[in-house]
Amino acid sequence: MTKIEDYAFPKGLDLLRRWQSEDPSAKAEMKNVFDAAIAGEFDENFAVKADPGRVNSVASVHMLALAVLNDLYGIETREYYHEDPYRYVRANLAVSRLLGVNKFYITWALYAWTCEPLGQVMMYPDKFPPGADPDNMLINKENWRDLKTPDFTTGVPLAISNILRVHEELTGLPPLLQITAPYSLAADIYGQEPLLADVVHDPDEVNALLDHLGDTVLGPWMDHHIQTFPNGWIELSDASGSPFFIGPENCKNMSIRSIRHMLRDKPYADRVFDNNYRGDHVALAKKKDRSSRRRGGRGGGDAAAATALAPSENPALRELTDAKVSVNPVFIMRLAADFVDISFYEEQAINRNMPLTSGIGSPQIDRNSIEDLGTAKQEVRLMAREHVAAIRNVCANVDLPEDNHVNQAWPSHIYFEDVNLHTQFDLVEIILEEVYGADPIQFASR
Repeated sequence: MTKIEDYAFPKGLDLLRRWQSEDPSAKAEMKNVFDAAIAGEFDENFAVKADPGRVNSVASVHMLALAVLNDLYGIETREYYHEDPYRYVRANLAVSRLLGVNKFYITWALYAWTCEPLGQVMMYPDKFPPGADPDNMLINKENWRDLKTPDFTTGVPLAISNILRVHEELTGLPPLLQITAPYSLAADIYGQEPLLADVVHDPDEVNALLDHLGDTVLGPWMDHHIQTFPNGWIELSDASGSPFFIGPENCKNMSIRSIRHMLRDKPYADRVFDNNYRGDHVALAKKKDRSSRRRGGRGGGDAAAATALAPSENPALRELTDAKVSVNPVFIMRLAADFVDISFYEEQAINRNMPLTSGIGSPQIDRNSIEDLGTAKQEVRLMAREHVAAIRNVCANVDLPEDNHVNQAWPSHIYFEDVNLHTQFDLVEIILEEVYGADPIQFASR
């Protein structure tokens, strides 16, 4: 009889490595594991929570689970996401156990699945996540006001509700709806380039569009979710509205402003958060200075031309952090793409009495992006050690509940932002060695 406990860290990673290398015996072993998982034989294990007394790890694994099910059973993308929520959830939980993370986090192709119910033309590849068809945008400047509230009891919204219901049943974690924030939704159904052009030339139009999306689509969807799951949470994602793509000021005055507008008067606003604004380093860049050009200087228009101030002393970065906290009052997030030292987020978390989560970006652990694996292993170990130490220090200096949030469905502590078929599992193992090897947390309030 196959037992998932036999694949506790790092044995599960060993199997994933062999399967990734197309070892026939590994594929047969993987099939035994997933036959058992899908049949419900691991459900008792899936109900086991992470240890609240230690640093935890969590991962978004839906892309890796899709690759596994496609390889083992020939299941294609539409079937994977839309059909059989038990298979979907159990496959994601089994992949998480094999990976070695100790806290569950259920995810899906949220950008695609937010715009699909509105009527956006979609692309469903055989074995990769769906996406909006960039050649067939749903709305334009003339017709976006005609966009109506979709039906949340069918199609994608129903599929999401079914996934969340099963996930809560198997793990005991509250249902966490993940949908797109207004700016990124606009980018997916209006087009990235037209939207960026309007950001520059017609910002009032952009803000009106974002408010319409919040009032007509996303607000009602959140209402439906909380009505369906009164104990639910909502995670908004807004990568396209990040400082890296539209600049810190537009991020604050458009992306984040539109979320605050959408949450006004919502009784559950404290259960909504957006944690994926990326590119904080752009707030450290000097603004262009024509006088410096006359003196022969570079002008300092890019992120490399940073001020001499330390991040903690930089007012622009602190203001951006204030804005981000206004739409994520739950925890401080440091993403890999922020390129700001973890010490800044550690300090901010302690000063604001908030937990800290640190993201591991997919390029950091992508096997196709690594030129020298030996060097990458050394760098990743040092990075993981620093981040684990920062999280332990935050836990020791802020007020935390007894469960250290392991009973919440949102990502905490070390967060693998995206694990997929091309992940270098050796690097995942190194990071998790630092997580599991860390001493127990000495909590401030205990």
